[in-house]
Amino acid sequence: MVMPQDSPATSPAQPAWRARPARASRLVLAAALLALAAQGALAQDKTAAPAAAPARIDPKALAILKASCAALAAARTMSFTATDTYEHAARNGQPLYYTVKDQVTLQRPDKLKVIKVGDGIPDEFYYNGKVVMAYVPSEDLVAVADAPPTVDQMLSSAWDKAETHFPFADVIVSDPCDVFDEGLKSAFYVGQSQVVGGVTTNIIALTTDHAQGEMWIGAEDHLPRLIRTSYPGEPARANYETAYSDWRIGDPVDASAFTSAKAAAAKRIAFQPPSAAGGQDASAAASQSQAK
Repeated sequence: MVMPQDSPATSPAQPAWRARPARASRLVLAAALLALAAQGALAQDKTAAPAAAPARIDPKALAILKASCAALAAARTMSFTATDTYEHAARNGQPLYYTVKDQVTLQRPDKLKVIKVGDGIPDEFYYNGKVVMAYVPSEDLVAVADAPPTVDQMLSSAWDKAETHFPFADVIVSDPCDVFDEGLKSAFYVGQSQVVGGVTTNIIALTTDHAQGEMWIGAEDHLPRLIRTSYPGEPARANYETAYSDWRIGDPVDASAFTSAKAAAAKRIAFQPPSAAGGQDASAAASQSQAK
């Protein structure tokens, strides 16, 4: 997820090229002569060891990442709001930005509720360890399918069956750092922010085999507040951003939160990718399903 590794963490308070006061000129000249003499001595010493190359993975950045993954993995229950902004090109090529807000409730290992609001058509997603329900209240339509017994397996199955993907998926899986264990190519510490998420955050930059991005992670609670990601391999090279807020970790959750009587009673359609309906909207797909 990330920025180029050679990006400076901070701007210097005083650039090295700033003019010095005239009264310091003699000291500067003496220092320069000493530096030249030292360079000459080093040039004659052919056994001098070369300077060590900077590490591609900064231990401080890795420690911040691992602490965040550990905090997320240890949570038996969690709820948060994820506001996802993604880029999509208009017909004339101009980048347009769309926003989706998801209110998420998770209970490990086998329960998830996602209420999507904001831009687009609001929908609801329920998983209780046995079935998933994707519900569109405005159309009173629901897609229901059997599901595997864990959140991790369900996320994979939902993508395979219906191309259903959540931008916050890496936060709710059982091992949030799994994606970085083998694919992490670079990581470095950027600095701190007092602005993002209303708390002090540590900023790290990461690069994997397929993605680059930045993460703003709470300095005290180790929870993510903002993640910005780009995928250089995508033809559009689009940018994605997910902001996290309203974190609640370890609070008890009623079992009834992971199902909906209204969704269960809605008109049913197939749980399948949008492309399977020939690009038609949900109501048209429901009409076809009822006509059969």
